[in-house]
Amino acid sequence: MTDSSITDAIRAWVDGWVVSRGAAEPVAEPWGFTIDVGLPRHTTRHVLTDGGAGAVRKVAAAARTPGRRLKVFEDPERVLAWLGPDWTPDEPGFLMRAQLRREEAVLPAGHRLRTWTYGNVTKVLVTTDDGTFAARGQIARGGAARPAVVDQIETAPGHRRKGLGSLVMRTLQNAAVEEGATAGVLGGTPDGRALYEALGWRVLAPLVSVCYDPKTP
Repeated sequence: MTDSSITDAIRAWVDGWVVSRGAAEPVAEPWGFTIDVGLPRHTTRHVLTDGGAGAVRKVAAAARTPGRRLKVFEDPERVLAWLGPDWTPDEPGFLMRAQLRREEAVLPAGHRLRTWTYGNVTKVLVTTDDGTFAARGQIARGGAARPAVVDQIETAPGHRRKGLGSLVMRTLQNAAVEEGATAGVLGGTPDGRALYEALGWRVLAPLVSVCYDPKTP
């Protein structure tokens, strides 16, 4: 069973992710939330706040349709042992949280930074001076009382270790702070974890992502 602080962070992540991606409103379930995403290979996701074996097996049994995904906040080996061979894991992830504050965001020479906002989502794009993609990210704000949700942080392979990830994160955090946000949550990958921790984020729980991918005989 997930403790209350993690459950609150999961709910904030769900609400912000939906805003960030333009997905359907989350539907509350006894075990968590169902979200219709509407992509060919990601039609629906089920986010479990109750990550016990019984809940995971029950949801998986009812979601055996290509395009369905589960998000579970438990040890990856344990979750995969509860599921059958038709569920394929993505890379391991982490649910992370941080207190937000304004920080200086330094733009390295030879790069351009652009930010724009639509609705409650602010996006950041970093390119080289000739317009080549270098890094990006976005943040969804749910109001001063709700954590902001950082999403889709990406740095092009040839532009890493130049401070662009920190630039994107700090620019997004500053935008959220200006709107009154004091905390943030995100779903991070192993590649991003070191960056986030260096910026003051901490891991709350592992994040296991699996998709239904039945094997043909």
